[in-house]
Amino acid sequence: MHILLPCPPTMAPSKIVQYLKGRSSRMIQDEFPELKKKYWGQHLWARGYFCSTVGSVNEETIRKYIASQEIDDIKNNFRVEE
Repeated sequence: MHILLPCPPTMAPSKIVQYLKGRSSRMIQDEFPELKKKYWGQHLWARGYFCSTVGSVNEETIRKYIASQEIDDIKNNFRVEE
């Protein structure tokens, strides 16, 4: 998953990731109760993450990269199956 988002310098990236993972996990489990049973007491998302600043690359380049990843995912016919 790739996300490009602005954040204030006073907010720790780890807190942002914690919020995104926690909130999205709850939303997914509410929509798919069978996952809640399957992953009870476990992590739905991987424990790790990678975070980087835009740095010397401009924002448009990053947006294009993220868009190209979505196209690659569609081409790979990603599916979740039991």
